[in-house]
Amino acid sequence: QLREVRDLAAEYFESTVSVPLMHQVVLAGLAGLRAGTHSTKTRGEVRGGGKKPWRQKGTGRARQGSIRSPQWVGGGIAHGPQPHGHELHVNKKMKRGALRSALTDTLRSGKLAVISELSFDEPKTKRAVELLDALELNGKVVVVLPQPTEDGAAELSFRNLTDVRVAYAGGLGTYDLLWADRVLFTEAALDALEGKASTGAKTST
Repeated sequence: QLREVRDLAAEYFESTVSVPLMHQVVLAGLAGLRAGTHSTKTRGEVRGGGKKPWRQKGTGRARQGSIRSPQWVGGGIAHGPQPHGHELHVNKKMKRGALRSALTDTLRSGKLAVISELSFDEPKTKRAVELLDALELNGKVVVVLPQPTEDGAAELSFRNLTDVRVAYAGGLGTYDLLWADRVLFTEAALDALEGKASTGAKTST
């Protein structure tokens, strides 16, 4: 059952929307997903090339010291990518501010929906589709649960839907909210997010 009215904590849903802050936090999150394992071999790491291919003078050809120099086919790579981390540092305060900005933007843009509860007796993708259709949630949807379900039925029901992601209140990220066209919270997920301490009132559908 979709809730028509719900009091929302002003701390989370009436914040100042900071686009630069959200951009910085999302960029850091995406950078952290990069493996940083890209690698190329320098001339010192390529096998072979220990012998000078021809004498220094008198051949009429350019002087060469190794057939594994970068200008040779099969030679080493000059200034190629080497393994390194791509992490960008953002502190907890920035992450919290970005999340509150994204939540506020989600509410103001009409993307937010709240349902009293969400339960599945067994994993069933068809039922998940019927639920989203009944709630008129189209496009990319993020379903926010308070925590992982014991049997995983809800998560498995949405898993095969390419435009649907399941997130948990404790791990909800700014990128999830910005990615989605609609965000569906359960009542318990909102309680977990707000810490059951609503300090303001707002209407969402």
